[in-house]
Amino acid sequence: MELNGRPFHLHRWGDPAAPPLLMLHGFPEYGGAWAEVAAHLPGWQCIAPDQRGYGQSWTPDGVEAYRAKHLVADMAALIEALGAPVPVVAHDWGAAVGYALAMRRPELISALIVVNGVHPGPFQRELAKGGAQSQASAYIDYLRDPGSEARLSADGFEGLRRLFAAKMDMRWLSGPVLDAYRREWARPGRLTGMLNWYRASPLVVARPGQPMALPPLPVAVGRVPLPHLVIWGERDTALLPACLDGLEAYCPDLTIRRIKEADHWICHQEPAQVAALIDEYLTFRLPR
Repeated sequence: MELNGRPFHLHRWGDPAAPPLLMLHGFPEYGGAWAEVAAHLPGWQCIAPDQRGYGQSWTPDGVEAYRAKHLVADMAALIEALGAPVPVVAHDWGAAVGYALAMRRPELISALIVVNGVHPGPFQRELAKGGAQSQASAYIDYLRDPGSEARLSADGFEGLRRLFAAKMDMRWLSGPVLDAYRREWARPGRLTGMLNWYRASPLVVARPGQPMALPPLPVAVGRVPLPHLVIWGERDTALLPACLDGLEAYCPDLTIRRIKEADHWICHQEPAQVAALIDEYLTFRLPR
């Protein structure tokens, strides 16, 4: 479909007559990454776009095209086409878009569910400390480097696959699933588009042991004024649990559910459990 005059590809599962549920993927995935979770949500019409720069969607040139205002405008247009407001489920970088929508266009979202993703306020605070999260996020500057495309795409995207797998359970990324990811990564310009999300981000990562003095994100700016659920795989080594500390200051209607046996790739490791938590929360919070 077209969003703001540009082509975007949507992955859909479930009954077209059921209520829509928007699902936002992260890096280095694409909309199809939600297939396993969506299979356990038969009561919803699950809609997962390939976001800008990913998969079969529009991939503009230049870093500026990946600023948050453009990413938000894409999804705002999609939600308006679906018939706002809608519940949004978001993972990783998708959570950055979900939070930005909730802050800037809260009338478009009935509830926000984040799965191992971070609010910019607590996340930037942790990145600035020069501690464990700074060390865990050192890869951000690696991905921003102009030479990262060549390193990640070498040997059939083996570098990108290894980045996926750092200290986490990647048994799910094999066979036809890995083949599908490689196909999406290999589309012309897509790897650069994906990396431009990092290059366009204003996040600052302190060097380990070298804390930075940054002003906190004002609560009034970062407020999420709607029902908000966080589902958190506790074995995540990319996003650490300290990123949830203080989240309630920005999100007055906050619920957190933790899954001990999962890590950052929880949607692939525990799709039935993630789906059950999503369905339970939305059934309780939203009238049908």
